[in-house]
Amino acid sequence: MLYADYNGSAPLLPEVREYLKKRMDSELFANPNAIHSIGQKLSRGMEKCRALIAEAVGAYPDQIIFNSGSSEGVSTILHSVLEYAPKDKKIVITSALEHAAVLKALSWYKERRGFEILLADIDQNGVVKVNELKKLMEKHAGKIALVTIMASQNETGVIEPFEQIAKLCREQNVLYFSDTTQFIGKAEFHFEKSGVDFAVCAGHKIGALSGSGFIIAKDPTVIHSLVFGSTQERGLRGGTQHYIGIETLAIALSDFKEKGHKLKDLEASRRWFEQDVKQAFPKAVVIADDVPRLPGTTLIGYPGLHGQAVQIELESHDIFVTTSAACTDNQPETSQVLKAMGIHDDLGRGVIRISLSYSHGQKDYEFLANTLKSAYAKLIKIHSF
Repeated sequence: MLYADYNGSAPLLPEVREYLKKRMDSELFANPNAIHSIGQKLSRGMEKCRALIAEAVGAYPDQIIFNSGSSEGVSTILHSVLEYAPKDKKIVITSALEHAAVLKALSWYKERRGFEILLADIDQNGVVKVNELKKLMEKHAGKIALVTIMASQNETGVIEPFEQIAKLCREQNVLYFSDTTQFIGKAEFHFEKSGVDFAVCAGHKIGALSGSGFIIAKDPTVIHSLVFGSTQERGLRGGTQHYIGIETLAIALSDFKEKGHKLKDLEASRRWFEQDVKQAFPKAVVIADDVPRLPGTTLIGYPGLHGQAVQIELESHDIFVTTSAACTDNQPETSQVLKAMGIHDDLGRGVIRISLSYSHGQKDYEFLANTLKSAYAKLIKIHSF
């Protein structure tokens, strides 16, 4: 069996599974905010995890705010910036490539709070045009509340020029949120060096427990909690912390820090796989294959073939992939992201997304290549009648 939907949700890391087996046998279950000895022991453990996580992502411990994951993180960041923005700053610049968690929230702020949402130009590969973004920002100077453009695209794996965008935002004195849900744990990331003001992480994307995650805020005092509660997370996020989830976050990110060097081999194997399939089927298209992408992400399609048919054929051989994004996997149409990139239905409906981690290698891609080529051959033959 080959699970190849790590961008959708990563399986628990073996290290996390082993930890949880032992953890369930312990007696350390309490409220980490309590002043009794068990609560204080959990609190100290949680702070140790915060320090480990901060080190892994190039941040300071007090910049890490634990929560339930990226959807909450996105909502909290947008709430914190837009609800408290000066009245003369009613513009948000984003892109058509963003996750629904961002776009739906911005739509709410447009309808309910009167914000104007402007889209940055992208090229045919889905890369934001920094020069055009600069012109857009200069045109609306002094009126921009926030720029929010992701670090890497969840469907295509394309890595956006987020560090260049961060530099541009600093020059224009504009806050910048980069959705790093698909970047942290899949590529090298250093928050301080990146220059972004806000970032997010979801545990289930990196092999930690679902329902765990965190915000990284350059200036934590900007954050205003969406969840009413007491003094948890220094008053920045109410509710008892998911301390076991936090422990698994620290394990997962420490594992990535130790093994991140494997990303180069992963990318080499991915490129071999793409070339092997395209050599056998010249009409096959790898989306955005000539720009930087996440090392383990491939969005590939064959014009005229339906992505779900390819997906089903692969699953019959115990290979599990999605068509574009997992959250829209049940919608048999070209995704909004691919439409924004100018990709037509003939290809857009036929793509499948393959996403693996640094734990995979050449043998996995050889299995994928052989099975996908067989699937294409079978489906092309059926389609030709």
